[in-house]
Amino acid sequence: MSRALGNASGKIVLAPMEGLADDVLRAVLTAAGGYDWCVTEFVRVTTTVLPHSCYTRLSPELTQGSRTASGTPVRIQLLGADPALMAANAAHLALLKPFGIDLNFGCPTPLVNRNRGGAALLDEPELLRRIAGSVRAAVPPSIPVTAKMRLGIENTDRALDCALALEAGGVQELVVHARTKEDGYRPLVRWEWIARIREAVKLPIIANGEVWKLADYRNIRAATGCADVMLGRGAVADPLLAQRIRADGETRDAAADWKLLQAMIAEFWLRVQQKLPPHQSPGRLKQWLGLMQRSYPQALRLFGAVREARCATGISAALERGGIELAPTHAQAS
Repeated sequence: MSRALGNASGKIVLAPMEGLADDVLRAVLTAAGGYDWCVTEFVRVTTTVLPHSCYTRLSPELTQGSRTASGTPVRIQLLGADPALMAANAAHLALLKPFGIDLNFGCPTPLVNRNRGGAALLDEPELLRRIAGSVRAAVPPSIPVTAKMRLGIENTDRALDCALALEAGGVQELVVHARTKEDGYRPLVRWEWIARIREAVKLPIIANGEVWKLADYRNIRAATGCADVMLGRGAVADPLLAQRIRADGETRDAAADWKLLQAMIAEFWLRVQQKLPPHQSPGRLKQWLGLMQRSYPQALRLFGAVREARCATGISAALERGGIELAPTHAQAS
């Protein structure tokens, strides 16, 4: 599907974003087109082999051939520090035939890091190699094993060591987020380090970090030499960003883009109400519009209209006043 939008870019991947890009938003964003695959939020591996229900709850796409409704493949992300336990979970997960298994060495959140997960492991390249090697050996060759890493914990001193370790462990692609753990999500990014990693390893590198618009994609591609990019918050702020990259700067009609986004918002609101109870669904829509207002003045006005609504009925009424055409089931939701 994404290839039909043009071949000016390399691969475009939708990032895992805990608490933000769940199966509902994945379905809506990938339906717009442009993505080669997407990655789920992480599954934390701690002390046991998790049941299949843990994975299918996080990724209902596993029951649909590991693809979103529009056909975009989905990879499942694992996070953990024990090579044997990660391998056992990966082997069990492989029975569900995911499109791929991704290893998280990039999460910077304190709770995860205190439990030796995510970016907290970036001072231990040998452990990264063992985790990657154990997982790769545990799953069939037909299932890709990939990884995502940051540049380090406090500094970039071991960035190359970590990338080389993951390559030695057998990962087939590596996403590099151009920040350290301590950088968090501050605007500063270190794209030059992605270029250094790309030169040091032979495996494909996917660049990630601060791509909010087409100009950012062009800049990260020039700075890193990577045609492949992973879109995170930028994809949420501009749901048509992957399309813009594929179109390579072709003139677009702003009114037509907003009409398409209105339909996406309506679909998202329907899916959110089907998934969540009425007291939780408003927060999810506000969260999305809160980011989208960065890219669209219409979203800014719409966010202002729904901000004070506390129930699903109030949200539906505010959306309809804002020009969003909702199916009858929306207006009837409580």
